[in-house]
Amino acid sequence: MARLGELERQVMEILWGGFGTELSGREVAAQLPGHAYTTVLTVLGRLERKGLVLRERRRTSHRYSAVASREAFVAELMHEALDATPDRDAALVRFAETVTGDEARVLLDALDRSKPAKRSR
Repeated sequence: MARLGELERQVMEILWGGFGTELSGREVAAQLPGHAYTTVLTVLGRLERKGLVLRERRRTSHRYSAVASREAFVAELMHEALDATPDRDAALVRFAETVTGDEARVLLDALDRSKPAKRSR
């Protein structure tokens, strides 16, 4: 998965904020004062090539949308980080040791909910 530069991240934040809707390049650029419209189009094109943005032709313009949610993107980054270590177990343990109590409860709840689904496969 591609890492994001600062302007790429800003563009993705706009698309994630309206996840499930399509925006024109002008609508994205309007939310990024100080950046030229052509620069925003260039960034949208890069994000499309990276597989993060979908571009659809609509009449006389293109519409852009995020391929996946922000949460799915972050989860994929977490998987990549785990793939970068020869000892996934140690990395997971270290991560578990650093989360807050509330975050640990969220993880435990998610694991409890996923167990029945995993068994039925």
